[in-house]
Amino acid sequence: MHGLGNDFIIFDAREDDFALADDEVRALSNRRRGIGCDQLIILRTSGKADIFMEIRNADGGRVGACGNATRCVGQLVLDETGKDKISIETDAGLLSAERADAGISVNMGPARLLWNEIPLARETDTMKVDFAMGPLFSPTCVNMGNPHAVFFVEDADAVDLAYWGPQVEKNALFPERVNASVGTVKGDTIRLRVWERGAGITDACGTAACASLVAASRLGLVDRKATVMLDGGPLEIEWLQDGTVQMTGAATLAFKGEVAL
Repeated sequence: MHGLGNDFIIFDAREDDFALADDEVRALSNRRRGIGCDQLIILRTSGKADIFMEIRNADGGRVGACGNATRCVGQLVLDETGKDKISIETDAGLLSAERADAGISVNMGPARLLWNEIPLARETDTMKVDFAMGPLFSPTCVNMGNPHAVFFVEDADAVDLAYWGPQVEKNALFPERVNASVGTVKGDTIRLRVWERGAGITDACGTAACASLVAASRLGLVDRKATVMLDGGPLEIEWLQDGTVQMTGAATLAFKGEVAL
């Protein structure tokens, strides 16, 4: 499945439980020798929600959240159960998904804003972090189940993200590495490009879209609701008054099949 081009291999392990080693995830994620994906998802049973979603980056690492994958899994489970709204357990907490006019709407939980919640290596104001690298400086940091550094620039498309993204990701300021995004605000739209830790440049990243809206709102660049335009298309993001973030967008099934492990 994919959400605006951010693509996923989704395994259903609810009846026949199994685990994948990091090297198996890397092999499956390889676009030339495997199926190919940005993230690999394993669906498991949950005692707290309708389903548990295990999220693995293409490099094999396990992460707590993925917004586009949550919409895809939400659509699968909504179709399967016939419910109007379902809950999804992740390593980062409980999320909810429901149908909307523009696709699937997911509540991604609270935006965490404290330096030790990102986490950062030192105590600092997360709204304008004292950090600079090349053309990127003073990021706003947000944790949306995974850490994000959002840099607002004059022209997001002019930034060499393939060069600067991995350097920001692995900088010592970010002990758990970080998703690095560059954004440009025009009216109530944020043009966003994303370097995703463990995956590289992606067509779309749901948690980055959520983080960018929260960051722009904190800086007074937008209100609490905006359209985030990613390489793969638009997401509608709203930072609700209860501190959680609602994301709405497309979720698309590409194909079903079997693979020999």
